Amino acid sequence: MVVPGAGRAYCSAIGGVGMKLKIFLRVGATAVLLACSTSLGQAETLREALSSAYASNPNIASALISVKTAAEDIAIRRSGKLPSISATADYAYNWSVVGGSASDSQSFNIGMTYRQTLFDNLRTDAQVEQARAFTVVAAQSLRNAEQNVLLSAANAYFNVLRDTQLVQLRADNVAFFQAQVKSAQDRLNIGEGTRIEVSQAEARLASSVASYRNGVASLQVSQASYQRWVGRPPQNLSSGFDFFSALPRSLSEALALADTQHPAILSALAQLRASQAGADAARAAFGPTLDLIGTICAVQCFGGTTTGMSGSIRLTLSIPLYSGGAMGASLRQANLNQIKSELDALVARDQIRETVVSSWNGLENSNAQITSAQSSVRASEAVLAGVIEERNVGQSTTLDVLNARSDLTNAREQLISAQNSKLVAGFTLLSSIGRLSAVDLGLQVQIRSAQGYVESVEDVWADLRSLPVN
Repeated sequence: MVVPGAGRAYCSAIGGVGMKLKIFLRVGATAVLLACSTSLGQAETLREALSSAYASNPNIASALISVKTAAEDIAIRRSGKLPSISATADYAYNWSVVGGSASDSQSFNIGMTYRQTLFDNLRTDAQVEQARAFTVVAAQSLRNAEQNVLLSAANAYFNVLRDTQLVQLRADNVAFFQAQVKSAQDRLNIGEGTRIEVSQAEARLASSVASYRNGVASLQVSQASYQRWVGRPPQNLSSGFDFFSALPRSLSEALALADTQHPAILSALAQLRASQAGADAARAAFGPTLDLIGTICAVQCFGGTTTGMSGSIRLTLSIPLYSGGAMGASLRQANLNQIKSELDALVARDQIRETVVSSWNGLENSNAQITSAQSSVRASEAVLAGVIEERNVGQSTTLDVLNARSDLTNAREQLISAQNSKLVAGFTLLSSIGRLSAVDLGLQVQIRSAQGYVESVEDVWADLRSLPVN
């Protein structure tokens, strides 16, 4: 659906009927200015709006930080089997008083301590795997946040277009009913009409004014939603962006794509992988742990004036025998979490498949609704023109004209709503199959990804270097 200059036409219509509206309603200047704001300034396409939403929305930035936070846990878990080396320095001042005589002494030494877990029954390996899985969960949450932001921005864009057209249509409707009130009053003045016809026209005019005001209020709400998701007020929107080529060709294809690409399903599978690793780690806690501990002293190791170095190396083997039930409870808890993750994955898959079916049928239904509404508009236009001609020769009444105009307005509003529903259903379908992303839509933006950061935090020498900011 392309609506070039819809906002500009709408504001022109408002200007044309503004003086007449004062007879029945004082339209606030603020409301009119807000309603017209979509047509002021440079035109903005859907692609530009989505690019702005992707670049500026804080939800995506927050999700990106979450990925980096999760990635740091990989380095924390990897450190469990890597050496820990520290330098030590010790200074002591000793004094004593014995039998009335005092003595004192000082000692100072410098050394190093080395500690490393050589074997922990693969517990650390399981914890590293769990941390990596949680990082994948966070990365899929980033994709999901990206889809939600782009879908919300697209919906806001389409809603502004829809409400702008509805306000324009209802403004035209007000002008039509004002003309009918004047026509009925003129016929009454020359004795060809009745007071009932005038009252009927005035009643329809009052109803159309209320509908117009409701349309302006809805447009203001849509504009606020647009600014929230896109980051700036709407400016003469025009949906010159054909995204229907990216849609799947059949429902079965859509379901297959959703099963393999939707971030919610991939996140659930990664969560299951994390739960399995957590169960492995809990099971490994029952095994032995072997630690290597080494110390070396290099300065004043023996006190006094004696010089030399000293050191020690020892192996420590620890086998858990009883932990008060903590290890058993941890293992049972991990097993239950694994079962829960399996069920959650099934729930996520079923929810996404339901959304795919709903979106697909919504898109199909909107096409049928558009065809029906177009036929209804053409028929209603012909009926209205015919009824007006019949009224002019006395074969129809003013009420017939008013009813025909109301039918035409309803048909046009249904067409506008059906066209909006098709666009929304199309984007919802893209989201439900996991293809609503900056890459898939070809947006001209810098793609936000934490992949480089994740690779950096797995570096065993990361403590000696600074990590990339992005």
